[in-house]
Amino acid sequence: MKVATNGRLTVTAPLYMPVMFIKQAVQSSRSELRKLLQQAGATEQYRHDQAIGTRHILKVVPTGMVKAPSVKIERETLIVYLPPDTDLATNHVQQLIRDTVVTVLRREAKLYLPLRLKTLAATHTFTYERTRLSHAGGRWGSCSSTGTISLNIALMKLPTELIDYVLIHELCHTRHMNHSDAFWKEVERYDPHFKLHRRQIKRYTPSV
Repeated sequence: MKVATNGRLTVTAPLYMPVMFIKQAVQSSRSELRKLLQQAGATEQYRHDQAIGTRHILKVVPTGMVKAPSVKIERETLIVYLPPDTDLATNHVQQLIRDTVVTVLRREAKLYLPLRLKTLAATHTFTYERTRLSHAGGRWGSCSSTGTISLNIALMKLPTELIDYVLIHELCHTRHMNHSDAFWKEVERYDPHFKLHRRQIKRYTPSV
């Protein structure tokens, strides 16, 4: 069970699982789900002059020329056109912006993350199979047992030293598929300041 980027609660289950079992699972998890939804609702709202990723900025333009709010990407600017009596904070407008932010962050991530991961892997003699980009909230990255490293496009919201911390973290999982002492020693070998970075990254959320 998780909250999607559009704020909806989604439940993933095996194809042939009876719906009754799913309903029972939801029913018995109500308190946990309330907390999950509250955390998702606490996501910072988009605002005028907000930095988006590493190169873009959000600009809000009030206008009477449009009947409905819209968002447009012009070079490195996300322009939000707001008609009269439309509040930037409404869920509908925020979701329009979020959809465009996903496009922008994915573009930035595609240009930066795979190459940076490849560079760090070559520098420190790591090997992995492939890189996958996603924007599923909850984790900055993951590494599968088959060597696929998945990276959240929300990484582009972070300072470069924290991006490197996450990439090194996932590369170390290619050698230790756990969070044992041996794993953290491996991380420290390539990021001597990992404890500081681990604390700093808690100030951010991996959601878009």
